[in-house]
Amino acid sequence: MLSRKTIRELLETRARETPEAVYAIDGETEITFRSLIERVNRLANGLNDLGIIAGQRVAVVFGNHSDHIVTFFALAKLGAIWVPVNTKLRGPSLEFIIKKSAPGSIIADEEYWSRLKPILAGHAVKTLIIRNSNLKMKFSEAFDFTDLARGDAALPPSYRVSGMDDVRAIFFTSGTTGPPKGAPLTEKMLTTCAKAAGTAADVQAGDVFLLWEPIYHTSGAQMCILALQEQATLAIVRRFSASRFWDQIRRYRVTKLHYLGGVIDILMKQSPDTKDRDHAVQLAFGAGCHKNVWKDFEQRFGITIREVYGMTETSCFTTLNRFGKVGSIGKPYPYFDMRVVDDSDQPVTAGNCGEIVLKEKEPGLIVREYLGKSAGNESVLKNGWFHTGDLARCDAEGDFYYVGRKKDNIRRRGENISAWEIERILNAHPSIEESAAVGLDAEIGEQDVLVFVKSIPGQDIDALDVIKWCEPRMPYYQIPRYIQFVDQFEKTPTQRIIKDLLSHDKQNCWDREASGYRIQR
Repeated sequence: MLSRKTIRELLETRARETPEAVYAIDGETEITFRSLIERVNRLANGLNDLGIIAGQRVAVVFGNHSDHIVTFFALAKLGAIWVPVNTKLRGPSLEFIIKKSAPGSIIADEEYWSRLKPILAGHAVKTLIIRNSNLKMKFSEAFDFTDLARGDAALPPSYRVSGMDDVRAIFFTSGTTGPPKGAPLTEKMLTTCAKAAGTAADVQAGDVFLLWEPIYHTSGAQMCILALQEQATLAIVRRFSASRFWDQIRRYRVTKLHYLGGVIDILMKQSPDTKDRDHAVQLAFGAGCHKNVWKDFEQRFGITIREVYGMTETSCFTTLNRFGKVGSIGKPYPYFDMRVVDDSDQPVTAGNCGEIVLKEKEPGLIVREYLGKSAGNESVLKNGWFHTGDLARCDAEGDFYYVGRKKDNIRRRGENISAWEIERILNAHPSIEESAAVGLDAEIGEQDVLVFVKSIPGQDIDALDVIKWCEPRMPYYQIPRYIQFVDQFEKTPTQRIIKDLLSHDKQNCWDREASGYRIQR
């Protein structure tokens, strides 16, 4: 199942064999493989003329549009290293990525230039390239992307990728529970990731995928490569929008759907519509569908759920639930061994919770070290096993069940509590849009549970409503002590809440114990 062709080879093969096939639709524009490779060659040659060559890091601050894909592929043709940057970053968080990745060049949409300019002083960036610049004098210190993209299309760059183990991109982990870490991904890892996505989606000739995922994230990059590997088409949209989602699905005749984070929950929170089954989607694959909404989603929208699990550092896909066992992330892909172990790295028995650890059966599919950390693997790679930091259970049939992040575990009066499990129960409340659970140091009993709740606009809910919802649905020790209502959450590109940005100040919270309310045990 592993791909043996590089990204450049995949593109050139499709352009040669199926030049008129539609690779993507961007707005109203269909992009054939003939036009795609011409655009890639033009840009690659233009970048090469500026001195961008194999092995150089190039930070790209682009939104979701076809020029982003063209840039990714052009850098791959040159053998350069693509460093995609989250477009939501600004200030210290943006500077952290630029400093850590140390790119020789930066390519950015004009709208992000105002964020970049103040942080570039002191960073050895040789070349700046701005896209959609209407006033060239405004960017006298930068090159114009449009001019570069008019380079020679007749011949591709002369550089040939030396092998599948060449680093092709550096992705920064989402940093939901700590600072982002740069993960170098090779040609082999990226193309394997795309192949695995195709397997999860049961991809068929003629499939259409909605590319809502940020291209700067592995979830978006994998789809760009998948459409090179398979006879499928991408429909590019600028971002995920719950209100526009189903209209986009119908407009482009999307057949397969990729979900992440809270997407399934968000779609289920939309008001029922007579057109809920008026679409061509047959299957949805991804990570984050809780067992409580699994069957309801399938019944409402007529779409089969196929849950997976994976991490950027392990070529993105690790397990696949092929047979629809509700709540399970399935079994590992054939090129990984997977176990659940205790704190002493001993396998736990079926049904018990432990940390997920992985070992390659096929070399080169796990990140060896993080960017700038020569000893970065000491805490995660032990005796050849990658320690994911994720908790899971395994049943007697060998199917795994995700429990939550190890660092996201809450310890209360001798009991281990999964924040993920609390959140899924809260998110099932008809008036709650999203929630986040964290542990606060307690005077007695290690930690207390604090939950942040975002209600659905226009629907009233108070703290006691939350507690009364929890009582019949979770053990008493999981029921939150503190509740704080929020207007919005800061999120990662995959719609995961960034918990490090949540205030842990008890003074702003409703306190169940101070209220006098007593839960039933």
